[in-house]
Amino acid sequence: MAVTPLTDLPLWPPINLDRDPLVPLDAAERHRFSGPVTRVRLPTDVTAWLVTRHADVRQLLRHPAFSADLSRPGFPLLRQVAPGADNRRGGFIRMDGAEHARLRRMLTAEFMIKNVRRVEPLIRQTVDQALDELRDAGPPADLVAHFALPVPSMVICHLLGVPYEDHDFFQERSRTLIDRDAPPERVQRHVRELRDYLHRLVETKVAAGDRADDLLSRLARDRVGGGELAVDELVGMAVLLLIAGHETTANMIGLSTLLLLRHPARYAALRDEPGHADGLVDELLRCLSIVRTGLARLATADVEIGGQLIRAGEGVIAVLSLANRDPGVFDRADQFDPYRQAQQHVAFGFGVHQCIGQPLARAELRIALVELARRFPRLRLADEAGRPSTRDTSVVYGLDALPVTW
Repeated sequence: MAVTPLTDLPLWPPINLDRDPLVPLDAAERHRFSGPVTRVRLPTDVTAWLVTRHADVRQLLRHPAFSADLSRPGFPLLRQVAPGADNRRGGFIRMDGAEHARLRRMLTAEFMIKNVRRVEPLIRQTVDQALDELRDAGPPADLVAHFALPVPSMVICHLLGVPYEDHDFFQERSRTLIDRDAPPERVQRHVRELRDYLHRLVETKVAAGDRADDLLSRLARDRVGGGELAVDELVGMAVLLLIAGHETTANMIGLSTLLLLRHPARYAALRDEPGHADGLVDELLRCLSIVRTGLARLATADVEIGGQLIRAGEGVIAVLSLANRDPGVFDRADQFDPYRQAQQHVAFGFGVHQCIGQPLARAELRIALVELARRFPRLRLADEAGRPSTRDTSVVYGLDALPVTW
C-alpha cells in the first residue's frame, strides 16, 4: 500500500485569521476535514486520525483502549513539550484507569449540582460586582477584561482558597500553558513557577490544619492528612482546577456575548425570559465549542472508529466542535437556535474524562449572561464592523478583547 507523504496531509489545526470568530471551521476547511475519519499532519510533524462525527467522537472518548496519557510514546502532541514541563502528578485529566479514577473521585462531590447551587449566591455577588466595574470603566469598555475574565477567576479563587490578588500571576502563567505557540522554555518556567506558588499555598494549608472551608483546605485536611493524597498530587489538582476553572468559562462568556449581540432579539429574551437560560446555555456550548483543537488520545489496541481501523500506537483527535455541528444529530446544525434541545452536545467531552466542573461552568454562564442582559439592555459592540481579536493559538479558544458600549 502506498503511504501518503506527510506534506500532502492537511495540517491540523488550521490557522485562519479571516474566519468568523464564531465559526469553528469555514466551508473550505470543513470540506478538507470532512472525514468522518481523516488522516492529518500535526505541527509536531507527526500524523493522527481526526474524528469528527458525533457518534464516533462519543465512541472514541468512552472506549478504554484510547489513552489520555500524553507521556506515552507516540501521543499526538500539538506542540513539543520541554523536559519537565509535562509533570502530570495530580493532573488527572492526563491519567487513565484506576489512577485517574482515584483522584477524580476525591472531587466528584465538590462539583455536584446540589453543591454548586449552594454557591450560586457567591456567583451572583461576583457577577454584580464585575458589572459595576464594567459600568464604571465605560462606555466604551472591554467586556473581557472587566467582566468575562474576572467573574470565573474570582469564583474559582474563592472556592479553591487561592488569593484573588494574585490573579495577574496565575492568569499569565495559565495562558502560557494553553498556548500552542509558547516557547517550550517559557512553558517549562511557567509550569514550575505556578506549581511552586501553589505548593507553598498547599503546604500552608496542610500545616494550618484548621477548619477553613475552601476546597484546597478540605483536601489538605481530609485527604493529605488522612494519607490518601500526596502534597504534590494536591498541587497538580490545584493547577488543573485553577486553570480550567477560569480559562474555559471566561472564554465562553466573551464568545457568548459576541454571539448574542449579533442576535439582539435573543439577547433581549435573556432579560425577559430568564427561565429559558438553561437551554440557551446548552445551545451556546454546542455552537461555540471552545476546545476547538479537539481532545487528543493514543490507541493502546486496534479499534475501528467510523469505519476506519485505528491501530495500537496511533494518535487520534476527537474534534468536539465538528461533532457538535453534525447534521445527522442536530437539525440546521450551523444555525444558532436558543430553543433547540441541545443537551446531546459534547462541549464538555464525553466518557470518564468528561469535565468534572461542568455544573459550575453552566451556573456561571447562565447567571453572568442573564444579569448582563438585565443590567445592560442596550449593550452593543463598540466597533460593529471590526473583527474582535482572538486567541487562535490557544487550546481554549476565545477573545482577547470585546469592546462594548451602551
